[in-house]
Amino acid sequence: MPAWVWAVVAFVLGMALTLWLANAEKHRSRNEARRVFVQETRDVAVAIHQQLDQCGHLIRAFQSIFLASQTVTEIEYARAYENMQSNGAARVALQALAYAERRRQADGDHYVTTMFAPQSGNLAIRGLDVNSQPSNLRSLEYSRDTDELAMSAPFALRQSGRQSLGDGFILRLPVFASGTQPGTVQARRAAIIGSIGASFRISDLIASALPESPEQLADLVVEDVSAGAARPLYSKAFAGRGNGAAHSEHAVSLQFGGRTWKVVAHGADPAGGSWQLVLWIGAAMSALLAALTWSLVSTRERAIALGTSMARRFQASEERFRKLNELLPCLVLLAREDDGTIVYRNAFARDRLAPDTQSARLSDVLGQEVMVRLAAADADTLLSVDAQLPGADGGGFWASLWLSTIELDGAPMWLLVASDVSEQRQLTERLSYQASHDSLTRLYNRREFEARAQSLLNLPGRGDGALLFIDLDQFKIINDTSGHCAGDELLVQLAAVMREKLRPGDVLGRLGGDEFGVLLRGAPTVEAALLAAERLRISIEGFIFSWEQRTYTISASIGVVMLAHATTLRELFAHADAACYLAKDGGRNRVHVYAEDDTAISRRLGEMEWANRIREALRDGRLLLDYQELHPLQPGPAEGAHVELLLRLRGEDGGVVPPGAFLPAAERYGLMPLIDRWVVETALGNLDRIHPHGSRLATCAINLSGGSLEDDGLFARIEQLIELHGIEPRRLVFEVTETVAVRNFIASSALIARLRSLGCRVALDDFGAGMSSFGYLKNLELDMLKIDGSFVQNLTSDRMSQSIVKAVTEIGHQQGLIVVAEWVSTQEMLDILVPMNVDYAQGFALHKPERAVFQRSADQRNAHG
Repeated sequence: MPAWVWAVVAFVLGMALTLWLANAEKHRSRNEARRVFVQETRDVAVAIHQQLDQCGHLIRAFQSIFLASQTVTEIEYARAYENMQSNGAARVALQALAYAERRRQADGDHYVTTMFAPQSGNLAIRGLDVNSQPSNLRSLEYSRDTDELAMSAPFALRQSGRQSLGDGFILRLPVFASGTQPGTVQARRAAIIGSIGASFRISDLIASALPESPEQLADLVVEDVSAGAARPLYSKAFAGRGNGAAHSEHAVSLQFGGRTWKVVAHGADPAGGSWQLVLWIGAAMSALLAALTWSLVSTRERAIALGTSMARRFQASEERFRKLNELLPCLVLLAREDDGTIVYRNAFARDRLAPDTQSARLSDVLGQEVMVRLAAADADTLLSVDAQLPGADGGGFWASLWLSTIELDGAPMWLLVASDVSEQRQLTERLSYQASHDSLTRLYNRREFEARAQSLLNLPGRGDGALLFIDLDQFKIINDTSGHCAGDELLVQLAAVMREKLRPGDVLGRLGGDEFGVLLRGAPTVEAALLAAERLRISIEGFIFSWEQRTYTISASIGVVMLAHATTLRELFAHADAACYLAKDGGRNRVHVYAEDDTAISRRLGEMEWANRIREALRDGRLLLDYQELHPLQPGPAEGAHVELLLRLRGEDGGVVPPGAFLPAAERYGLMPLIDRWVVETALGNLDRIHPHGSRLATCAINLSGGSLEDDGLFARIEQLIELHGIEPRRLVFEVTETVAVRNFIASSALIARLRSLGCRVALDDFGAGMSSFGYLKNLELDMLKIDGSFVQNLTSDRMSQSIVKAVTEIGHQQGLIVVAEWVSTQEMLDILVPMNVDYAQGFALHKPERAVFQRSADQRNAHG
């Protein structure tokens, strides 16, 4: 074809493309204008809502005057009005701020305006009865019942001596009588003493929210649609903008104070646009394209041949490269070695990397640190490194990189292959954090805290540090009264309080439950450590915790030990625990510093050692059971033996340790429930092998400690063992000491009732030791009463003891109880107890404790026949 034909074809195609682009640009311009118009309408609605919020803040601020004082004078009212005016649109639109006092009359409550501001122009509202304005009254009642802001329906504003000021509205808030904030509608209606109302001019408020020169808004109407029918509130047409097409209308609703406003706007009809420029430029480029086409056609054969050759070479090379790389689930980048410009990236790289990396340099992707290592590597070396790359979402992600040099078409290139390892890295970091931090408080957990403490102990200058052991006082009360959620929240807030009082280099950790630890670095003296501990104690004592309308105060006992006073981690924590215990034992809410010559510390460490020995004895099965018989003192039918089980412990050297040596430590460290469980399970599992009478054993008494009374699973375990071993429940007597029963009366009563419901018997041990009232005998369901041995021991020399024993016996018999005298050590005591009608006696005069049969060695069993 002639060259002019090709030129015409090129011009036609160029114009067709131009028209298509111009049409697309026209649509885009209109869509952008529509988007801007919709956004401007929404911005106006948001701005109006913000102005309403400012009005609400103003009246709430004024409400606080009445919350602070129920007797506000007119002078105070006017002064508060002057001081509390906002600098924003609320002050511009505000017309009057009035207080209506509730007055009870025969026909119901009336709300009469008694105070208002400003005085100028508003004198007509003095004495105004809100009940005479139904819309105003409805908003008052709505605010009263909900204790929320209430907006009245629009109404015409008027001021004394002036013409109408246009439409306005009133915002209202209730004023309640002093005392507890009413929580129900009935309570609010009873407690209201007045109502605060603020009137605002709608046109001023809305005008302050409008933009000065919007891009696409042609006109705007604000309507009140709360009652269903629309009532116009405000309208404005912006200068120089005609109404747009029908599709350019947009409406936004906003809710405030129980009413609904709607903002309706029309968009401007855009004139002209960038599509015309596209049309002109496209026409010019089409003409140039036609001229260029005409120029090139004359040499088309040579150009086609050259282009075909180059295209084939490029296509072959590109096809090979793309086939190998496009579907790889790894990032592949190709960059020139001379200037680092990226010339290729595969599909995965285009998806994961930031969009601008196509034309970026390799250093912009890898960073200078990796580029330095790349420059220092040998030419034939495959460099492997982890680096953070820029992500498509604007953030970064971690990748494992492999970089090498290749040559393409004689040009040296960098080839980069990378795999995304962000998830693996995040998982590793998360697992590391979880392993070293407490999940509740986000503090270091005990494991990490001990590791850091060990690191300090390993340093040559550990003498400059200290350990603070913090134990919260009476923390269990909060858990019991408000639940564990409250306790958890308290721990979280206390952790933040303590963190604020520590230096950046100090280490704070949660050691478990309500215990915290602090490692102080750079505390060269005891005085410095004591000062830091006291600062923490004061901050905890001054913290007030609020939970569900309750407030709590908390305190802490803190033990302080210098790192120089310990060589091992176990020794360090033992000293800190002992010091903390002494702080708690000394009255709580105090600090105690460990000293090597402190006898109280030494005694505490001894108890701690006993606690560990008890745990080892429980683990190794070295607890022993002895029994002591109870003998009847009054004539009656023959019956089997009655025994009480006594606890012993076999030491590591094989010797037997009496209970007085280890039971105080067991009680101190909360080990008694474990010991009681062991005794119950062992005794009930071997009931017929405790005494030589075997199955003819009449009763077996088992002591229960105070800690076991709160063991929710103990009763269920006893019931399970009775059924498992087929035990007659009346053969079991569970003893509770008088002091434990009185101290935990509710828990004792509940457990005693449940044990007796099974058929077991219950005895009150050591009666009289706690100086308790005999009235407890009437309130506890008992079967047996055991007189404290301190009275029995003095029977032969003290007439008062004789009188007490006789009185206890008579009262016990009146209650239908079996009375037992303990610590009977002589025949003379027995001669006194028999005439008093005491039922049973127990003591060395009658029987010395013996090892339970099932725990005796073969020699012991033969010796006992």
